[in-house]
Amino acid sequence: MVLSGFMQAASAMSIRELRALERDNPKQGADFVVYYLVGAMEATVQADAAAVRAGESPRICLNGRRLEPAMALSLYRTELRRNAELYEADMPVPLVMRNALEKVYACG
Repeated sequence: MVLSGFMQAASAMSIRELRALERDNPKQGADFVVYYLVGAMEATVQADAAAVRAGESPRICLNGRRLEPAMALSLYRTELRRNAELYEADMPVPLVMRNALEKVYACG
């Protein structure tokens, strides 16, 4: 699967590392987190589009709905809250983002 291959090939930050980034950088930590999440969100959408071009079924369908960079933090935090029991601190942030996007922008 192209999407999972992409997620594994990139060295992704873990949930724990993202929390530490925010905590250990009081002046800019929150901005760093948002930038990282926007990148993870955009990479996930692009990986899904590449998988579709390779013949796989889409997993993220915007269907005319908006997806803006300002939404990345909210998508991430909502997914962590909704499914807190599923995620361990060492899991990659892009996994959380992918799951969030697949739920919010579900296909069919």
